[in-house]
Amino acid sequence: MDIKEIQEDIIAEFSMFDDWMQRYEYMIELGKSLPLIEETYKTDDNIIKGCQSKVWVHAELETDKLVFTADSDAIITKGIIAILIRAFSNQKPKDIIEADTLFIDKIGLKEHLSPTRANGLVSMIKQLKLYAVAYQTQLK
Repeated sequence: MDIKEIQEDIIAEFSMFDDWMQRYEYMIELGKSLPLIEETYKTDDNIIKGCQSKVWVHAELETDKLVFTADSDAIITKGIIAILIRAFSNQKPKDIIEADTLFIDKIGLKEHLSPTRANGLVSMIKQLKLYAVAYQTQLK
């Protein structure tokens, strides 16, 4: 599946819930299924700056696709990074760079986060795209 299709799936899943408490519970569940980062990658280099809680993200190029693993010390934040990784992992760096993140607005995530978490969300997206830029230069 391409990024757009995955994003549409995420929008459809979130629209099944009537209120934000159910959506938060779903995000927590998503966080539990996150492809976890290996302990050796839980370093300061892999911490996303701008997040209130600790979020570690690691990226590896497998064939020509970027594979992300992550972890967080906060359950909601872990759910947020799980959504982003679901949308962007196993995709070509070029596709990640060019992808929009409108699905975040469509599920209403940003408006239901505290300002510090919303800033963290922006930082997470930025970091995933930076990884994509770094790996894209290796592919050329």
